[in-house]
Amino acid sequence: MTSDADAPKKLSKNESIKENSDYLLGTILEGLADDSTGAISPDDSELTKFHGTYLQDDRDLRSEHVKEKLEKAFSFMIRIRVPGGLCTPAQWLEIDRLSSEFADGTIKLTTRQAFQLHGVLKGNLKQTIKEINDTLLDTLAACGDVNRNVMCSPNPFESRLHGETQKLAEAISSHLTPRTTSYAEIWLDGEKTVVGPEKDVEPIYGKTYLPRKFKIGVAIPPRNDIDVFSNDLGFVAIVKDGVISGYNVLAGGGLGMTHGKEATYPRVADVIGFCKPSQVVEVAEEVVKIQRDHGDRSDRRHARLKYTIEDHGVDWLKEELNQRLGWNLKPPCEIAFDLTTDRYGWTQGHDEKWAFCLFVEGGRLQDANGVKAKSAILEIARIHKGDLRLTPNQNLIITQVDEADKASIGEALAQHGVVASTELSGLRLNSIACTALPTCGLALAESERYLP
Repeated sequence: MTSDADAPKKLSKNESIKENSDYLLGTILEGLADDSTGAISPDDSELTKFHGTYLQDDRDLRSEHVKEKLEKAFSFMIRIRVPGGLCTPAQWLEIDRLSSEFADGTIKLTTRQAFQLHGVLKGNLKQTIKEINDTLLDTLAACGDVNRNVMCSPNPFESRLHGETQKLAEAISSHLTPRTTSYAEIWLDGEKTVVGPEKDVEPIYGKTYLPRKFKIGVAIPPRNDIDVFSNDLGFVAIVKDGVISGYNVLAGGGLGMTHGKEATYPRVADVIGFCKPSQVVEVAEEVVKIQRDHGDRSDRRHARLKYTIEDHGVDWLKEELNQRLGWNLKPPCEIAFDLTTDRYGWTQGHDEKWAFCLFVEGGRLQDANGVKAKSAILEIARIHKGDLRLTPNQNLIITQVDEADKASIGEALAQHGVVASTELSGLRLNSIACTALPTCGLALAESERYLP
């Protein structure tokens, strides 16, 4: 006789949605074509997260719409995946245009080095995502039960070693990107591709993907600007004699918790070992697979890797990982971090070119209250020869600036009323804010609107 404790747990609704979605296709195409509503079905709204977009509504207007017997003021938030926060000037020009043409006219920079566009109406959703892909950026896996945007320290020109971590973040991101063809079929007018047996469609994730989201970051001491211990999986560069000899492997971090649920809590990642640079991608894949196979699929509040480790133990994770790898992680090395903040203003990199870190209030680039920050960056992107980098603190770095061009960058900012960081308090420079009200359905309080 099977006891209640031994009986299999009922899977969460999201698991059946994924199981029956045909690798994230669902009925999204039909929902987009339905012009009788500004929304899509609840099941499809779970699937579109994997494609990088959330269905939202303006909560400030809910009461008014109820009185007028109207449906909610629906719109979509689009999150653009940017591994390591790298954006070219050409890409920035297009993101700026799309934000003005299809969204609310602002650009939100996130703490995972991604873009968000808010207020996109359903009728514009497909066109916006298609044009994002035309820039060689994408939205796939920016949300959903998969590996999300891979983070690293945002200025690869700070040193040659920082450049290596950027390439590593891109390699991890590429390797763990879902292989489903539904993204192209829905948003890019691609045809559904028959790739062989079902196991070949998603060789890493499988048909039901992960139990919950999965976050990876790459850090290089002494700066911990990516907050590496808060990630499901972290890699910390170990530098010896001027080269990266390998990476400490961290697992089980996460800040999320549910209000009023004591069984949920933040957790700092454990340092579980050390691997060579050439082994990082393999380690990442196997840890993801462990979470795929052992994560809790019955309770989404208990479905992150941190709870899997709490349930089974750190030693279990090490043994399971070593067995899957076919080799053992080495003991970790000593590491020390001293800063989590951005280096504001001008700094010079190993290439002898300059970088300017701009403080962005709450990560929101907009033209408001006498400060035209969005227009300033647009003007800079039109003339800039280097890259633009999104930081984990919701700020922006303008990189690879020649000495002769520094003045023009400063003039563009000053002419648009952008205040220098030296004129701002330390409290303000260290502040960050999620979007919260009025569009986030999970918000319990104000955040970005009340920050200043």
